[in-house]
Amino acid sequence: MRPLHIALAALVAAVWGVNFVVIEVGLGHFPPLLFSALRFLVAALPAVFFVGRPKVAWKWIVGVGLVLGVAKFGLLFIGMDRGMPAGLSSLVLQVQAVFTALFAALALGERPGRIRVLGMMVALAGIGVAAVDEGAGGPVLAFVLVIAAAACWGVSNVLTRKAAPPDSLNFMVWVSTVPVLPLLGLSLLFEGWDRDADALAALDWSGVGIIVYVAWITTVFGFGAWGFLLRHHPASSVAPFTLLVPVFGMSAAALLLGESVSPLRWCAAALLVGGVALTSLAGARRTGRAASDRAPVPDGNAGPAEPETPEPAPRPART
Repeated sequence: MRPLHIALAALVAAVWGVNFVVIEVGLGHFPPLLFSALRFLVAALPAVFFVGRPKVAWKWIVGVGLVLGVAKFGLLFIGMDRGMPAGLSSLVLQVQAVFTALFAALALGERPGRIRVLGMMVALAGIGVAAVDEGAGGPVLAFVLVIAAAACWGVSNVLTRKAAPPDSLNFMVWVSTVPVLPLLGLSLLFEGWDRDADALAALDWSGVGIIVYVAWITTVFGFGAWGFLLRHHPASSVAPFTLLVPVFGMSAAALLLGESVSPLRWCAAALLVGGVALTSLAGARRTGRAASDRAPVPDGNAGPAEPETPEPAPRPART
């Protein structure tokens, strides 16, 4: 990769990592489901008028929109609202690479090799260590919600593989149109009209900036840049940069939010990142040998999820 493209890949990883800090700050302005709905609304508009018509069947757009937009981000935002730290969330969410490999084996018949199985076991050991650390002083339910979000991300990665969108930005923008109304409906049902109305009435420039960051910077720019990199380089070259997402996420949370990182959490990070590296890079090498670097969203398996996350190559987490 050229130095400029390496810098772009690192920048995207930094944007996705810092996104977890922005989400935590944003949850002080908005209820979680309303916040997620606003994120997708702003990501879709006005971009949907400039990216052209959808390039895949609507069943894939709706399926990924519901699983990724409603389930994954809804659970992530609720988990963080319930007390899951931003830095730990950026780390734990990377277990989506393991879920992607498992679901791909079940749904697509992709048999994981020994290296990938070893990586999955190491990553799961990291999750176990993180659970012990969080269980010692943090909200266990919030931890479980983020794990569930990672599982939903794995499902959406498999759906995206099946869809095989030729343009990751076009796909992500159209996917962003799907969750808006379901998330708004769930917000009204569970968070209440009064809470939503109060949050919107109190909207200030800080809140606007937060929405713009999570929608345009992490989604439109992040996935657009990631798709550009995947079109110019093998997934095996681009995918490893997603491993920087939790590094940037945990560092930003420590610097900007004052989150402490315990020795157990460092151990969990080493195990999880190492396991995801084995899981992802083994898949990326196989993808490269097959010359099928058509991954549109980051999934941490063979190239990142659009934001969150790009696909057939490991994705963020885009956020």
